[in-house]
Amino acid sequence: MPTTPLYFVLPENLTAEKFLKKLSKKVNFYIDVQQHAIKTYYDSFDWRLYNADMVCELNQSKTSSQITLIDRVTGECLALEELQDVPPFSAQFRNGCFKTRLAERIEMRALLPLCALPHQVYRLNILNKDQKTVLRITLDEYEILANRISLHPLKGYDKAAANISHLLANDLELSPTNGTAALNAALQLQGRKPKDYSSKLAIKLDPAMRADKASIIIYKQLLAAIQINEAGTIADIDTEFLHDYRVAVRRTRAGLSQIKNTLPPKIVAKHANFFAWLGQITSTTRDLDVYLLSYQQYQAALPETLQADLAPLYEFLKKKQVIAQKELADILSGSKYRKQLLAWEQYLRDPAAVKAKGSDANVPIKELADQRIWKVFQRVLKEGSAISESSPAETLHDLRKTCKKLRYLMEFFQDMYPAKDMKVLLRALKGLQSVLGDFQDYEIQENNIKHFSAEMMEDNIASDTLLAMGVLIQYLDTMKCTARNDFAEQFSRFKQAQNQAQFKTLFNR
Repeated sequence: MPTTPLYFVLPENLTAEKFLKKLSKKVNFYIDVQQHAIKTYYDSFDWRLYNADMVCELNQSKTSSQITLIDRVTGECLALEELQDVPPFSAQFRNGCFKTRLAERIEMRALLPLCALPHQVYRLNILNKDQKTVLRITLDEYEILANRISLHPLKGYDKAAANISHLLANDLELSPTNGTAALNAALQLQGRKPKDYSSKLAIKLDPAMRADKASIIIYKQLLAAIQINEAGTIADIDTEFLHDYRVAVRRTRAGLSQIKNTLPPKIVAKHANFFAWLGQITSTTRDLDVYLLSYQQYQAALPETLQADLAPLYEFLKKKQVIAQKELADILSGSKYRKQLLAWEQYLRDPAAVKAKGSDANVPIKELADQRIWKVFQRVLKEGSAISESSPAETLHDLRKTCKKLRYLMEFFQDMYPAKDMKVLLRALKGLQSVLGDFQDYEIQENNIKHFSAEMMEDNIASDTLLAMGVLIQYLDTMKCTARNDFAEQFSRFKQAQNQAQFKTLFNR
């Protein structure tokens, strides 16, 4: 049975007044509300709500101001809250259904306005022969978009919605649409479209393309990611801007070191140093961001009697983060950074002007990708197999770095290989990376909390707080040891014969 359309768009020449006159000749209704309103759409920078098939609307008028989460497929209202101002983070909303649903999707990301649409809103109640309301209709008359209608079925009156839907489509010749049509149209006027940013790589390469040209395409996409996250990083809108910025920097560094001999050695050396510097200057701020994001986890790891005593640590970390963020923003706004990033952009824009080429510049990119991925995979197996229970922590850290290089190479070139096979191998690699990442993160956090304790002692911090931090250090040490113990099993899964055979089939034919 076909689904009843719930949304319709009016022809451009059909005003609200004309439509209401036409409708009045077909059905019995009255206008319950007629007023000016502003509809503002919200989402995270990386479209987490849209990707979860949700739309967030703030509808403001003289009589009300509501924010709503709507299923963009069915039009169902998932959660609603009355409020005047939209806070940037889900944690700042009042406890309730809206906060819960929002937090599940956007997590630590800020809720940002996408576009605002002034309009005249009409709310109609459709009546049956007994003068009972059997359907509600909202008519939005926009200033800059085609007018739109949405149907709101009432429980027990599904037939009424189907009948009116049929009437709108056939008798009044309105075009069915969907719940995000107004958003999509407004974004188009801005030169945008939904999901126009994602931190995931999607690089299309011709396997026969020259390696130097292919590497330029990769670096251009990574540069775009750096640039699009730059303003949000400087403004400290949310922590993920810096995170995505750093990932693009790390990927660029991995490309320069692992997509070997495609660009001139002098160019590689010059810009590799620049991106290494970017990694260094952004690390402190990112570490502090992570500690603040982990604070609730830290609290929950302590006995209930000690949780409140940890509060001074949060304030200490926040002060450090504010200072580090200010220093980072100054650097990213400075001439040194701007000049070096521009030099890299100019090189990528016109690489043909540079006569010197790497020794493998003319190699087909698929051939080079096969060689590099297979070689780094073999290095992962060698380094991992050499690690025993007595191996120092540095060996696991080195393996983690090698795994990152392998993952980045696979992500750069994944479009040239069967998607299903790459997905399986990347999932196996991510499992290994996860345990290695946990081990390093817990070790660094344990060491840094010890240093913070020493700093806070100089400020005469309360003994109860130092006790709570001591318990936290023990917890982090326990988690570090757990990750270390999990490594052998996880590496054994990764190096299993089936995975090795699959790597060989794809990359060492």
